[in-house]
Amino acid sequence: MPSTSEIKQRIDSVKSTQKITNAMYLISSTKLQKAKQKLDNAKPYMRALEIEIRRILDNAEEDDIYFHPDNYFTDLPKVPVILVITADKGLAGSYNNNVIKATEAELKRKPNARLYVVGEYGRRYFTQRKVPFVDSFVYTSQDPTFHRSRRMSAEILQQYGEGRVNDIQVIYSRLQGIGDAEVERVRLLPLARPSSDEIRKSAEKKEKEKEYNYFEFLDYLNDQDGHGSYRNNNKLPFYPSVHAVLDSVMQSYLSSYIFGALLESYCSEQNARMNAMNSANENAEELKTELTVKFNRVRQAAITQEITEVSAGSKAQRKKREKEGQRT
Repeated sequence: MPSTSEIKQRIDSVKSTQKITNAMYLISSTKLQKAKQKLDNAKPYMRALEIEIRRILDNAEEDDIYFHPDNYFTDLPKVPVILVITADKGLAGSYNNNVIKATEAELKRKPNARLYVVGEYGRRYFTQRKVPFVDSFVYTSQDPTFHRSRRMSAEILQQYGEGRVNDIQVIYSRLQGIGDAEVERVRLLPLARPSSDEIRKSAEKKEKEKEYNYFEFLDYLNDQDGHGSYRNNNKLPFYPSVHAVLDSVMQSYLSSYIFGALLESYCSEQNARMNAMNSANENAEELKTELTVKFNRVRQAAITQEITEVSAGSKAQRKKREKEGQRT
């Protein structure tokens, strides 16, 4: 049985560890609030781009590389891209493991995929298992910025535009609620065209809505040049073409989505770390209680042993005096 000094040292060690976990919990809580605020500020812009992309897909009549790439690049090898977002550190529960498991499952379905890894944890994991990934694509998951997401999207979009890759997916964690995160696997390109029913409903909705002021401005410019109405003569909702509009907006669309994924992953990471540190604090409290009870029992046993020894010594001395008194 350990001595009281050994148990006391363990209790002090648990208390020191608990101070660290408490500090990490508070730090993660602060980082989570800041990341949530940044995500809330970015959502209106991201939502506006999603609406614009959907409007283009609803109205586009001809095929395009961004939603029918097979009609454009038929002689080039088709390689999918998987962008996975992990953390730079551990101590975040099952956050990293869930993302990596989803990535490994996707790699089994697409063994020829080009893997892009964000986060030091994921890079170490795939390096140890000799899973190839793009070495030049090295970014941390801390402090997500739109500038960084724009550089990521530019590198991937360039390969897509050249026909070297034909599918772009992102795997990350989305924060669903307090203490709840879910792994998301989203295909960014090619875009999914709406079904015929969705197109019909969208057309009926547009009949009731006012057209964009942008086209009214084009009408004004054309009327000033004496060329008549743009809408009446061209019968196209996009200028100069669907591909030109998509080409100009696609960089912003991908950048905003990757930026949102980085922020969502960062929020999920901090939330997972908060939960892990909270569990560690609870376990530390239980361990501290058990050690305290054990310490009290050992101390009580030691006190009882001392009392027994003193009592036995006193009894022995009394008997000794009695024997000496009888002799005299």
